[in-house]
Amino acid sequence: MKIADVLAQGAVPVVAILRGVETHEVIAIGEALVEAGVRLIEVPFNSPDPAGSIAALSAALEGRAAIGGGTVISTGLAEDLAGAGGTFMVSPNTDRAVITHSLQLGMDVLPGFLTPTEAFAAVSAGARDLKLFPGSVLGASYVKAIKDVLPREARVWAVGGVGPANIAEYRKAGVFGIGVGGSLYKPGDTPAEVGEKARALVAAWTASEG
Repeated sequence: MKIADVLAQGAVPVVAILRGVETHEVIAIGEALVEAGVRLIEVPFNSPDPAGSIAALSAALEGRAAIGGGTVISTGLAEDLAGAGGTFMVSPNTDRAVITHSLQLGMDVLPGFLTPTEAFAAVSAGARDLKLFPGSVLGASYVKAIKDVLPREARVWAVGGVGPANIAEYRKAGVFGIGVGGSLYKPGDTPAEVGEKARALVAAWTASEG
């Protein structure tokens, strides 16, 4: 599944970032996330056996979630991600070669940016979804300012420091979606713990729609 497929089915635009997840636990955690309503799942490539975890999630959650890879900082990692069945690429930076190669491999892309220059470089390379990272450093007011100058079709996802307490603030500023890492999953968390935190995120997102 691609991001658009998941959103078309009514899922909230919230990406669960499972940094440090182990392959033996990833399916149970993925099931807990899907059950809670979080159906965009990212395994960063600085996790143990990321390709194995992505492949396991892709097989177990086929038709129910979109599985991507994060911290994709080279074209080689983009190829590893696509080979494991990942359908979206997330990076911490704006690298034209990584963006264009990922698109050629048929994946959605969420390149990281902080400055207007990086945002426009990502758009020029073909990205529609842009990951503001770290999202909390400049705050929601920065989201509004950057949205005012970006092309209308560009969608900003805030990652880093965004959670139930400030989702409404960021949505009001114009974010399309968010990514949540350590406050949702840390190595050692049980599926039940992750599911409970995921439900809180979904509830906060839904409440902010009004």
